[in-house]
This record gives sequence, structure tokens and C-alpha cells, in this order.
Amino acid sequence: MNFKEVKHIYFIGIGGIGMSALARYFLKEGKRISGYDKTSTTLTKTLESEGMKIHYTEDVDAIPEDIDLVIFTPAVPDEHRELVRLREQGFRPYKRSEILGFISQEQRTIAIGGTHGKTTTSSIVSYLLKSSGIDISAFVGGIMRNYDSNYLHGESEWVVVEADEYDRSFLRLTPDIAVILAMDADHLDIYGDTDAMRQGFKDFTLNIKEGGQLWIRHHLLAQIDDSWKAELAQKGISIHSYGINVGEVQAQDIRVVDGAFSYNIVNDQDSTACSLSLAGRHNVSNAVVASAIAHQLGCSWEQIQRAIGSFEGINRRFEIAAKSNKMVLIDDYAHHPEELKVAIDAARELYPDRKLTGIFQPHLYSRTRDFVEGFGEALSALDELVLTDIYPARELPIEGVTSQIIYDRVQIDDKHIITKENLIQTLEPLEKEVIVVLGAGDIDKEVNKIKEAFF
Repeated sequence: MNFKEVKHIYFIGIGGIGMSALARYFLKEGKRISGYDKTSTTLTKTLESEGMKIHYTEDVDAIPEDIDLVIFTPAVPDEHRELVRLREQGFRPYKRSEILGFISQEQRTIAIGGTHGKTTTSSIVSYLLKSSGIDISAFVGGIMRNYDSNYLHGESEWVVVEADEYDRSFLRLTPDIAVILAMDADHLDIYGDTDAMRQGFKDFTLNIKEGGQLWIRHHLLAQIDDSWKAELAQKGISIHSYGINVGEVQAQDIRVVDGAFSYNIVNDQDSTACSLSLAGRHNVSNAVVASAIAHQLGCSWEQIQRAIGSFEGINRRFEIAAKSNKMVLIDDYAHHPEELKVAIDAARELYPDRKLTGIFQPHLYSRTRDFVEGFGEALSALDELVLTDIYPARELPIEGVTSQIIYDRVQIDDKHIITKENLIQTLEPLEKEVIVVLGAGDIDKEVNKIKEAFF
């Protein structure tokens, strides 16, 4: 697609974290941006202040007359009135993933894939490169605190993108460098089973440009069988591994020092001491692969060391939302059992002698159904659980699927099942030392209420 001829772009679902990054990209490219979203948020208000025109009612009369490109999010249903009208008018609306695919064809691309850790790793890669003088552009699925944005605009040939497995979106990308962080089962409403999901990741790697690189977490190497390796080799794609105490590039001697994770990045030739303010060994692992890529693109280990030390993290990725002498409040996007495990483990490692209370809002009926045993196991590692009703997002209810089926499988005595509206009232009498708010729905809106009530 020739974007040079495009003058006015209309976004349906412009307030989404991925859609808004794309809107910012085109605004920087000199395009006029208009859009619709269901609700006004802090992010959409910021987009408006940057010069975008946004409305919040599903109204075909609000669609501008002079648009020449339409981009929509898969979260918008096919029967959305504006989408229907635009198709009737002859527009071919493009998914966000298709547009990112076009961009990845035109620029040298680093694509961060995996069922967990994409946003954090994309942010670290972007920050390391930008801080070291490589003027990348980046599309990130969260607000980077160093920049207060989910998009970075650069003048170099390099762009960093998240390779989202949902809806098989990542298959539209043609990266030069690809990363696989994890391949745990997820989005089974899309893939059906774990074998189909693994095939999706294989297809993603086979879209790497000839002579490109695949970086993969060391323990996942066993899943790349001989035929997969042969197909990558045919395209001249090299495979590199990373991890904690294993891999081509690895973290060693991990320890908690003054609330930060200190470790050494080690490869065949170098060992560099680093300190990362993000909690959790999983984030150390994410920082290792980000550092390896940055070093390959020309960043020195000294530059990487400095940048790692000043990286502030991403909103809602184990974010310390409030802290006092008596209490800590952590906000985290975790919505899959494996993500819950690493968030809870990170909190335990940072605060080993304190009571850990988790507030979890399940995300999607289908995910609740598919991973109920995993949720029960992960949440049983808490000292106390406050479980809210399910956030449906794009889904209709499924018979027999409620938060109760998770609650019944949690093997701790101190557990409560509530509606979100009763959260503060429920927390009031509890002993509160470390509170972790968990979920990908709208549970984050309760964080400020918790701060106001108890800090």
C-alpha cells in the first residue's frame, strides 16, 4: 500500500492501545486523523489534544466525508453501524495488523512475539536502542513511563512492533529479527488447541525475512523440531537462544538489591553487571533478550548497562502504584495463569515476609473456561484472594462459566468472591500489607480508589 497518497485516515476503535499507537504514527507522518471509540478515556483525551478528532457515539453521520483509508480493530463487531456504512460506501477497511504488516515490509523490523511479555520486552528493546542513539520507531502495547507514550517516532530504518498472536495477527508481519518469549496455550477460542497455536508460531518465524534472526527462550528450543529448523535454514534464518543461566546470552547471579533485580549479562566474550527496577525473574529474562538484540545492532554493553538502570517500566506491568511504611499496592495486567504465577512470585521475592492479598478480575468467559484449573492453582499461591466477576470484553456469557468455578478451585481459606462495586467495602476489614491488583479488563480503574481509601 502506498501511504504517501493517503491524506485522511479514519480509525474505528481509536482508543485501543494498539490502534492509538498507529494513529500517532500516521499523525507524525502528516496525515489527518479522525476516529470513533466507545468511551472517552485519558488516552483518547490525549489523542484529541495532539490534534485528532474523536467522537464517542456510534453515529454514521459523524463519519467525515473526505477520508481515504479506514482502519478498525477486531474488537469491533461486524455489525457496528459505522463499519457497515463504510463498507456499503465501497471502503475496504483494514485491520490494524494489516497496516503493521505493510509497515514491516517497508522498514527493518524487530517483532516481539510470545503469549506473555511482549509489551515489556518491546519497551525495553525500544528504550535501549533509543537511549543508545539508534533512532527507532516503536509500537508498544502499553504506556512506557520513560516517554509517557505507547508510540515512539524515529528517523532510522528500524521499527519495533509487538507480534500479537491473537486473531493470528502476527502472521502479517515480515520481520528482520523476531523473538519468541513464550508459547503457552492461550486464545483457544481462535486456535482450537495447542498444536494449532504452535503451528501459528512456526508460521510466524517462517515469515522472517531471508537472512534474518530468530531469538527464542532457551527452554523453548526443544519445541523447534528438525523440519522447522530445516525450513528456517532454507531461508538463512539463524536461531539464537537466551535465558537465565542457559542460552547463548544469559543472566547469571540474580539477586534482589535495594528493591531492584541485579544480575550479570553473560555471553561468550563479555559479562556486564546490570540492575533492573522491574520486579521478577521473568523480566530479567525479557531484559536479557532485549540487551542481546541491542548489542547486535551496535549498542555497547556500557550503553546497555546505563539504559537498563534508567528504564522505568510500563503502566500496569507490575507497577508500584502506592507505597507506605505499612502497605504496598501493585498493579499488574496479568490475565493468564502463567502471568499470574510470575506476578505473584515476583511479589513474594520482593516482599517475602509480608501478607500477599490478590485482587483478580478474570478476563473473558472462554479464557476462564479453558484455564480454570490453572487459575485455581496460580491464585492458591496468595495468602488472601478477592475475586471479582468476569470482564466479558468482546464475548457473550457462556452457560455455567462464572468466577465461581475459579473460586471453587482456589486452595486457600481466605478467599472472597464479590462484584467489583463492593471492592473497597470488602478490603476494609482485611489485614493489608501487599495488595496486587491483577487483570486485563477494567479492574485498573479501582487502583486509585484503593489508594484514596487506604494510603
